[in-house]
Amino acid sequence: MAAIDIGGTKIAGALVDAAGLLTRHTVVDTPATGTADEVMAAVARVADAVLRSAEGERVTAVGIGSAGPVDISRGSVSPVNIAGWRDFPLVERVRALPVVGGRRVVLGGDGVALAAAEHWLGAARPYSNALCMTVSTGVGGGLILGGAVYHGPTGNAGHIGHLSVAVDGESCPCGGRGCVETMASGPAIARRALSEGWDPPGADRSAKAVAAAARAGDPVALAAFDHAARALAAGVAATAALVEIEAVVVGGGVAKTGDLLLEPLRRHLKEYASLPFAAGVVVVPAQRGTDAGLIGAAHLARGASGDSAA
Repeated sequence: MAAIDIGGTKIAGALVDAAGLLTRHTVVDTPATGTADEVMAAVARVADAVLRSAEGERVTAVGIGSAGPVDISRGSVSPVNIAGWRDFPLVERVRALPVVGGRRVVLGGDGVALAAAEHWLGAARPYSNALCMTVSTGVGGGLILGGAVYHGPTGNAGHIGHLSVAVDGESCPCGGRGCVETMASGPAIARRALSEGWDPPGADRSAKAVAAAARAGDPVALAAFDHAARALAAGVAATAALVEIEAVVVGGGVAKTGDLLLEPLRRHLKEYASLPFAAGVVVVPAQRGTDAGLIGAAHLARGASGDSAA
């Protein structure tokens, strides 16, 4: 399968074989502030690089994992972090690329692609019911229910970042209030630390810098991560109460801080998920890293195509 992973920072592409191994990997920057056609031109460059290199190989479909919201029923995307794409007919435009050559094009949300990758080859493998989430510049997620990826009607099921966990919380760009993303994303962690008096010695005021300060014992930085973990715990507990998940798999840039985030998440989850059927949720780190979007997109395409080889 060919796979394309579209995010607000980069657009990646690769061939992904039946064992989940990547070849012909290519990455370009996302022109996130560009026009719709400029962003599409970047996607076309990635597709061209991957598929032209695949000459002589059997590639039956192109899987796409995209930042969302997506609408898999219409084949369109409206990523919050790509301003030029609103109801953009991505499947139609990719299908029309000469290099695609009539191959099937399968769209999934990036959170769903993450869930597909982690359930196929990662930390969600042992579980029939799991939430897989990414904590980075945003907070996204996807669900495994009954042993299978659950898309929902439009492909956005499991988007934990826009669960409201604070009814009087700050406004979110999605139009809601008190969303998990407003408290647990990387930028939110940095904002929280700065608002509480964190004074970094250098110019770096990112979540990465907050993490470094927290590891050094800075109490304000530690509290910012604790606050983010509490918001995540509330969202995970709500998900567990609704659909009885067994595990939550946590990936993304912020999650790379390891126990700095995962330890308070586990601790707060015991507080929020107290009902017997929700209390046993296991928290585990994701295993597929930055390749998860490509692996998951390919897996979604393989399942939609009924093809176990390409």
